[in-house]
Amino acid sequence: MSNSVLLVVDVQTALIKEQPFNKEIVIKNIKRLISIARDSNKEVLYVRHDDGIGEELEYGTDGWQIYYEIAPNKDERIFEKKYNSAFFKTGLKEYLETKKINTIILTGLQTEYCIDATLKSAFDNGFNVIIPEQTNTTFDNEYLSGEKLYEFYNYKIWKNRFANVLAIDEVGKILLEND
Repeated sequence: MSNSVLLVVDVQTALIKEQPFNKEIVIKNIKRLISIARDSNKEVLYVRHDDGIGEELEYGTDGWQIYYEIAPNKDERIFEKKYNSAFFKTGLKEYLETKKINTIILTGLQTEYCIDATLKSAFDNGFNVIIPEQTNTTFDNEYLSGEKLYEFYNYKIWKNRFANVLAIDEVGKILLEND
């Protein structure tokens, strides 16, 4: 049996307004997992990125806020970060260790940046990582579409290497388990 947490990374207003790939389904699925986690008394942790003064994710701006549809409850913890990994200089690792968490259910933005860095840091720190399908997303770039980036990272880079990529229904059942 694992002691798990749902980690929601960088689902911030400015990024969602830019219309990442599969936005509606990703938000709907994250909302569903948050609801299941809360109903089963599993902790939901949030990570919020600050890109610095003058940037779209500038601390304190509307764009920096966690997207309203998945906003934390007042008693849920938010870790602030300035780097891609949610583990680098945030206190997240130490917090998870004090809670004896060994499994991270990882969701959020952007697939090839902060989700990839966070996943690999979690793996390097000995955590089991679960990626629920269609709960991370990103944008088209000059090389690949957001869809291709999602597929490449989820199914070629992460699956069965750094994480278990599982159907959302399966992850919902995991959240319902008692630790």
